[in-house]
Amino acid sequence: MIREFKEFAMRGNVVDMAVGIIIGLAFGAIVSSFVADIMMPVIGLAVGGMDFSNQFVVLKQSAAVPGPYASLKVAKDAGAVILSYGVFINTIVNFLIVAFALFLVVKAMNATRRPQPVVAAGPSNEEVLLTQIRDLLARR
Repeated sequence: MIREFKEFAMRGNVVDMAVGIIIGLAFGAIVSSFVADIMMPVIGLAVGGMDFSNQFVVLKQSAAVPGPYASLKVAKDAGAVILSYGVFINTIVNFLIVAFALFLVVKAMNATRRPQPVVAAGPSNEEVLLTQIRDLLARR
């Protein structure tokens, strides 16, 4: 059983997949930082200085610590039931940037592939016969 597991784990596909997942996680961390640290502050500034990561709606205040709550962290720590729509907006922007970046990577990879030469197909047997029949009929 151990030998079979070793053969499975060392197959090229499994190792390639593991490397891809690790690179994907690192790429995701870079994109998350790009969104949180660069994109969202610029977008927030463009819409009037709003910090999306701190936008929330209190659905039910905490019994122990009644609102209003100054930040999302304070509301969570107090135990209030909240709807964190700002975090959701950040996640959507993050997804869109990751999807666009992957689109560009796939597009670049497809562009580097050499196109297969197109071989002009000759006429089929039926076309040859029809041409011969047409030529014979035209001579009469």
